[in-house]
Amino acid sequence: MKSPAECNSIEEIRAAIDEIDEQIVALLGQRFEYVKAITRFKKTEEDVRAPERYNAVLQQRRVWAEEAGLNPDWIEEMYRLLIGHFINVELEDLNLVQPDRS
Repeated sequence: MKSPAECNSIEEIRAAIDEIDEQIVALLGQRFEYVKAITRFKKTEEDVRAPERYNAVLQQRRVWAEEAGLNPDWIEEMYRLLIGHFINVELEDLNLVQPDRS
């Protein structure tokens, strides 16, 4: 893939963005597999929510965002959504809450 500066058309840039997005989605799928696997080690809602781990993850992602030149507030918001979804999936898998079918 060409660097952004090497792209000579909007089509090349869009193709590169699509390729990167495909990789991001694949990595999110891979992350989800680990989320599903971790439920083997969790038994309670407190285990799933793990507030200390949750806060540590958000803080580290903020650091990584800053290092990458991204807005840490935006990255934190994105991870709050992602982790919130995965927490709900874990709680459902462990039968600790009823699935939200709305």
